[in-house]
Amino acid sequence: MQPKEKKEVGAIVRHDGVSFRVWAPFADSVCLTGSFNEWTETPLASEDDGYWYGFVDNAKAGQEYKFVIRRGEQVLHRNDPRALAVTTLAGNSVIVDPAFDWGDDHPVAIPPEQQVIYELHVGTFNRPDPATPGTFATAMEKLDYLKELGITTIELMPIGNMYMQREWWGYTPEYIYAVENLYGGRHQLLEFIKAAHARGLAVMLDVVYNHFADDANLDLWQYDGWSEHNMGGVYFYNDERGVTPWGKTRPDYGRPEVRQFLLDNVRLWLWDCHFDGLRVDSTIYIRTTSGINDDPAHELEDGWLFLQRLNGLARKLNPNALIVAEDIACNEYLSKPVADGGAGFAGQWEVDFPDMLRHTLHTNEPSAIPLAGLIGSLGKRYNDDAFQRVVYADSHDSAANGSARFNDVVAGSKKVPATGVFARRQSCIAAAIVLSAPGIPMLFMGQEFLEDGSFSDWECLDWAKTAKHAGILEAYRHLIALRRNLHGHTAGLSGQHYNLTQLDEDNKVIAYHRWHEGGPKDDVMVIVNLGNRHFDSYVLGFPRDGSWQVRFNSTWDGYSKDFANVLVPEVQVMTGEGVVVVPPSSVLILSQDA
Repeated sequence: MQPKEKKEVGAIVRHDGVSFRVWAPFADSVCLTGSFNEWTETPLASEDDGYWYGFVDNAKAGQEYKFVIRRGEQVLHRNDPRALAVTTLAGNSVIVDPAFDWGDDHPVAIPPEQQVIYELHVGTFNRPDPATPGTFATAMEKLDYLKELGITTIELMPIGNMYMQREWWGYTPEYIYAVENLYGGRHQLLEFIKAAHARGLAVMLDVVYNHFADDANLDLWQYDGWSEHNMGGVYFYNDERGVTPWGKTRPDYGRPEVRQFLLDNVRLWLWDCHFDGLRVDSTIYIRTTSGINDDPAHELEDGWLFLQRLNGLARKLNPNALIVAEDIACNEYLSKPVADGGAGFAGQWEVDFPDMLRHTLHTNEPSAIPLAGLIGSLGKRYNDDAFQRVVYADSHDSAANGSARFNDVVAGSKKVPATGVFARRQSCIAAAIVLSAPGIPMLFMGQEFLEDGSFSDWECLDWAKTAKHAGILEAYRHLIALRRNLHGHTAGLSGQHYNLTQLDEDNKVIAYHRWHEGGPKDDVMVIVNLGNRHFDSYVLGFPRDGSWQVRFNSTWDGYSKDFANVLVPEVQVMTGEGVVVVPPSSVLILSQDA
């Protein structure tokens, strides 16, 4: 028989004190020590199911505590795995009153076809003081900027208690319930979410459930003193299933108590903290031990069940929450409904998309431009749903890990500056492809004003570039407005439908039709010339006769004074064909008025 789900685990603030409950199934005894008992030991009572409980009537929010766990001759001073705050990694747990004045705040429901995501790292997004990391408060200062840019959803990289102080992305978690103090802590996070919601911006969070920090630094490691094969103890697999590329700390998804520990964390973010979605890191290492798709010998049935339950819980908490997997294997069962054997995600990161863009846009010499990858990526979908994938030119992964941001990589291949005219032009083309492609588009912080170099966890964005590259920023605004149909004449860019209408391998010109229901103000034509040849009269097929207006021309010198500024007149289509001026190295987006 499976044990029942345990309620109110951790430190729970009540009107007359604080209750404490911790899971330590192999402990002989558990005591509580803290500032409320002058760091003496108060015994907790065994509940005969692995949990230990006690109530302290003089404890209150702000006080520090730890559990003292004894097993045989071992005496272990442990932090609370569910602590909502810790002083430092080597310090103590802190009692936190979770109460917060949400006012009339409510989750922001944005349909997938209307989503434009902006991924950011709190510590480096906006850091006015170069000596300290950015905070939720400093990030809050840029909410109006993001709103004006046209972003609908902010995706925060992990915000749990910091593992390696300054050298940290957040993907090596230790205390998954505690919000990083250097970012401003839990209360400031909630203020950030509330302020974003007030502007109509949704907020989603990266969470890491595939591994924890390595055993040398992990308080959860052999938490109650028990382990097998010198592995991680009750929270982890104690055999080869525990081994990951980042250490021997894969959670034991088969233990109901561990599964509840992780699922309650999902509840914390979506229910208590009002997040509007989650991006689940490296799900392939939750559902397999090898990180290889279609590898039956190394599949983790427990992990797949956990992913299904994660999505089931998320749907109950917020039916509109955007729950996305980062899997690398592009397995469509990740986003199939659970009832059909899938994991139930709303979608997944299209991790090959940034590599494809780099490979395609590194030059404008026709002989060196491969179109197959671009064509394949544009037409790809999961379960016949265009919005089950997130497409992007840059992310924290593609802009680091031995690589650099998109404009830096493509410029490097030409040995020109990362903010020079070639990089600016190619950046506009990449943005136009991302924001016109089927899928949910995502930007990585700073790409809209040509931040260069590799992403790091300490180097702040250079916000002066918003003025220096104001034209490129304007191009992103225009493209996002078209993608979201804010002017009412490009509804097709947020539609399901896509059709490649032109594939000119010799000249490296492609064209594709995007539509929702079809007709004027809906049908959209996207023309991409990746080569270096100019055409005064390029004949293309169009879905409808009549006048087609140019909504976006990447050569406009308003985007950069040294762009070619090629005039592209409106196109008159008769019997399904139109003659178009097509500049070299450009993207044109056209649609019809009524």
